[in-house]
Amino acid sequence: MGTVARPSSYMATISHSISASRKTLFPNTANLSLEHKEASWMWLKSSSNISSRQPFFQVFKSGSRKFEKAVVRAASAANDENPLPGLPIDLRGKRAFIAGVADDNGYGWAIAKSLAAAGAEILVGTWVPALNIFESSLRRGKFDESRILPDGSLMEITKVYPLDAVYDCPEDVPEDVKTNKRYTGSSNWTVKEVAESVKKDFGSIDILVHSLANGPEVSKPLLETSRNGYLAALSASSYSFVSLLKHFAPIMNPGGASISLTYIASERIIPGYGGGMSSAKAALESDTRVLAFEAGRKHKIRVNTISAGPLRSRAAKAIGFIDMMIDYSLANAPLQKELSAEEVGNAAAFLASPLSSAITGAVVYVDNGLNAMGVGVDSPIFENLDIPKDK
Repeated sequence: MGTVARPSSYMATISHSISASRKTLFPNTANLSLEHKEASWMWLKSSSNISSRQPFFQVFKSGSRKFEKAVVRAASAANDENPLPGLPIDLRGKRAFIAGVADDNGYGWAIAKSLAAAGAEILVGTWVPALNIFESSLRRGKFDESRILPDGSLMEITKVYPLDAVYDCPEDVPEDVKTNKRYTGSSNWTVKEVAESVKKDFGSIDILVHSLANGPEVSKPLLETSRNGYLAALSASSYSFVSLLKHFAPIMNPGGASISLTYIASERIIPGYGGGMSSAKAALESDTRVLAFEAGRKHKIRVNTISAGPLRSRAAKAIGFIDMMIDYSLANAPLQKELSAEEVGNAAAFLASPLSSAITGAVVYVDNGLNAMGVGVDSPIFENLDIPKDK
């Protein structure tokens, strides 16, 4: 789970501010680059705004095979005097609150970067026990390389708030948590208090991102999961989204967007993803549809969730078999490449933008197409079939 720094602490975390960088942003909305063994390049430019500037490429190895990662990077519009052709993702003037950012290698961070690249102002909520380390890393520049945006500037986080989304209001916090040394020095970190602090500091937001999940018994099979472990997984991973939207919706501008992150285990069997987490993700997707109706009718807010493929993040490593899941995806997904956090971030930027103004209540799969597969094609059963494979 994540939260953020104290509501009174503004983060001076950049040497190049977004407001300054907006004056010189690229006249293109996306950056696509591929690198091959022969280092041959083909630049593609069209009305779809694919740019050849600042190539971004990484090669990942899985066993004896080499997979290439092609990343499309979101970028905001140049300026009013130099309008973009085509359909740019332009979030200038929008403000986003991303709940669940505690380091620089998860989906929450990637979503923040893509929203910032499109021009949005970024506020984050960081889990209270991780707050000091996160703020310290920002101040000391440990995340500077990860903060680089497509135009070369650094992502600015306007403010970091402490947050523990398991608790809706101060009355819900048990005494042992209040007195826990990991919470010492932080205040106003329940969902209700954070929403009130954001309202006091900024008045309103346009985008709400839920990047939170926790299952204390995730390594246990469902049959061995305790009631407390099961309910804890649902509380932290799905009801927290309901609570966030409940308290933030009143300060969200009409036309705003809310996004959460889910996983294919909500609808398919993923052995090892236990402790009630698969149930929590199923609940999150069901809630997304109901909240899309309720928040849409009452607040004119869109609600969607992204079903993201496996990522080698610090949080995912806690499950214990993330490397196997990534290898499985590489071998069986229609697109044989490792999923990048940026690709999920860019999908979130689209869902937060006016380009998706008619999309709500949807589960959007960003997993190289793995969700579409009915069988694992790496099975020996299919060895005699002529199935195309990456070399």
